[in-house]
Amino acid sequence: MRIGLIGTGRIGTFHATTLNRHREVGSLIVTDADTVRAQSLADRLGATAAPGVDEIFTWGVDAVVITAATSAHAELIGRAARSGLPVFCEKPIALDLPGTLAALAEVDAAGTVLQLGFQRRFDAGYTAAREVVRSGRLGRLHTVRAMTSDQSPPPAAYLPLSGGLYRDCLIHDFDMVRWVTGREVVEVYATGSDAGPAMFREARDIDTAAAVLTLDDGTLATATATRLNGAGYDVRMELAGELDQITVGLDDRTPIASTEPAGPPAANKPWMGFLERFGAAYETELAAFVDVVRGERTNPCDGHEALQALRIAEACELSRHERRPVRLAEIPGDRD
Repeated sequence: MRIGLIGTGRIGTFHATTLNRHREVGSLIVTDADTVRAQSLADRLGATAAPGVDEIFTWGVDAVVITAATSAHAELIGRAARSGLPVFCEKPIALDLPGTLAALAEVDAAGTVLQLGFQRRFDAGYTAAREVVRSGRLGRLHTVRAMTSDQSPPPAAYLPLSGGLYRDCLIHDFDMVRWVTGREVVEVYATGSDAGPAMFREARDIDTAAAVLTLDDGTLATATATRLNGAGYDVRMELAGELDQITVGLDDRTPIASTEPAGPPAANKPWMGFLERFGAAYETELAAFVDVVRGERTNPCDGHEALQALRIAEACELSRHERRPVRLAEIPGDRD
């Protein structure tokens, strides 16, 4: 199999390395707006560096992996669809709902494959939680608590391009609430704070957020996020039912300390970032994409699944700005 990868930054380099050692990937072509960076990666991997995006689509690849700047995602997805090529794309499809819907329309019209990079669907802890919930072991699920806390904020220049904390960060938690519980969010109430570094206010973004989500069966979920969790990178989910409760993301590297005299000690080597915490999940999701391209499995996270998570993020932004509960029915793109 011959795969073209567009974008050789941090996540692109990780994905290229993963694909390069996959037994079914015979050759890899990489490209980037920074041609020196692309050539350097190609030299390290023994891959081929293309001078630009055009060559990815003219040199005869079997599939495309998009890890370029977010602003380029929708255009590249559309180009791949028109070329009849299956695509793996890091989230999001686009930074806004109209751009997302337009890109999905192109994929649907072409009948091609679009797999979105929601890597937590391939994490062992989240996968086990999904199985426990579906087994009925928890009984009636009544409370879900999801959280993502970054150890340090992204560069200031990234913030205006990120789409904001709900779309860039909490969108993973929104996807997990749906995927683990099997339920849909029907209403949100969200708020946020920009009381941290000035760069968040300058970007009209927030550094900390909280949302209450009501699911279609009455289950309540909370989702919180911050860019400023100095203790480490902390991603967890708690699910409580009438019979039992479980948690995802609690291990000897969870960056939290107990104040109880007999409580567990603080992590000796806490998680510091998403590539470290979810490295195995990133590798598994790309292996799944290769299987999808080979026709050996169904798409585990298509564009319409990603759209639903974005709609929740959009509802949270609207709720924060208008200081009111927002029904998901108010947000365009529902599949009904």
